[in-house]
Amino acid sequence: MAFSFADHKAPLLAGTVASITGQAASTGVVLAAFTALGASPTQIISVIFSMLLLFGTLSIVLSWRYKMPLSIVWSTPGAALMVASGGLHFGFATAVGAFSFAAFMIALTGLWPALGRLVFSIPKPIASAMLAGVIFSFCISPFKSLPDFPLIMAPVLIAWFVLYKYATVWATPVAMVLLFTLSAIQFHVSVPVDQILPHVAFIVPQFSIPAIVSIGIPLYLVTMASQNIPGIAIMKSFGFEVPFRPVMIATGIGSLLANFFGGYLANLAAITAALNANEHAHKNPSRRWLASVYGGVVYLILAGATGAMISFVIQQPHEIVLAGAGVALFGTIVGAFTTLVSEENLKLPAVIAFLVASSGLALASIGSAFWALLAGVMVWQFQALGRKKI
Repeated sequence: MAFSFADHKAPLLAGTVASITGQAASTGVVLAAFTALGASPTQIISVIFSMLLLFGTLSIVLSWRYKMPLSIVWSTPGAALMVASGGLHFGFATAVGAFSFAAFMIALTGLWPALGRLVFSIPKPIASAMLAGVIFSFCISPFKSLPDFPLIMAPVLIAWFVLYKYATVWATPVAMVLLFTLSAIQFHVSVPVDQILPHVAFIVPQFSIPAIVSIGIPLYLVTMASQNIPGIAIMKSFGFEVPFRPVMIATGIGSLLANFFGGYLANLAAITAALNANEHAHKNPSRRWLASVYGGVVYLILAGATGAMISFVIQQPHEIVLAGAGVALFGTIVGAFTTLVSEENLKLPAVIAFLVASSGLALASIGSAFWALLAGVMVWQFQALGRKKI
């Protein structure tokens, strides 16, 4: 078939927009997460460089193989969960060991369907409540930073709220660009020449039961509940049946490889998946896979700019980075709260899970995300037991 630019124009635009907006919206959260976990600037650059290479490669290969727009990204909610885990002081290598456990579980979910069904059986309101509780403290950080940085935060918040109403998909990316641009101007941020090129740092994962319980299990559950499952549902709404088994195996094994360079989890895109799967990507559904292929190419290009990008962001005040993470999670917490109260008989378990997660409770060196999930499930089962007796 002869190459036709007209046939590739729409998917090229869709894939480029999806990749750039997704990256702009989430990088601040990931940066905050790995800083909290104790990663050095060199290791953070390695993390993002290796993950971008992984996203780009998997998006291209899977989309081409199955001829559907399979966009692979990282879990922004999962990164937020890791920010909360930073206070447990496991050390970066131990955190990477927990990532490896989560990646192994993703691959195992593809190999063993029963595990996937078990994850699906956890009520969505409880999982969403855990997520909302974990990210709550970060979502209020933009407002806490407002008195100290009014000339930065006021325009950013106004821009986000206006765009969320009129052009939702652009709200977070534009807010992030505006935030770091205004901050760079105010604090005279520049990128040294010797920090422009990306690089990798080899990490030997260390395994710890508390870290696996505090980070690995919640990261796996949040990734499945807030990324893979919604991503499958969104794709189905556009007429695409995601090949569950090969996608889980590919993202799980790919994540395991990225772990040796500090990376964490790759998963199906959720929000940005719609950009590559709808009619704007191509009028013909059978040609929309090209959008994710072009999006993958964009990720590979962005990987080359990782050094400059991270060096630029990391020089910003810590409060600005946290505020950026909070703004990036506004949409996530809106969705989590909506799901949290969606079922009448699950409101109490979900609220308890939210309260436990937002409390920062840590027992036996295990963080609040695990205890929140456990508390929510226990209250849910207790309520079900009472109804059965009646």
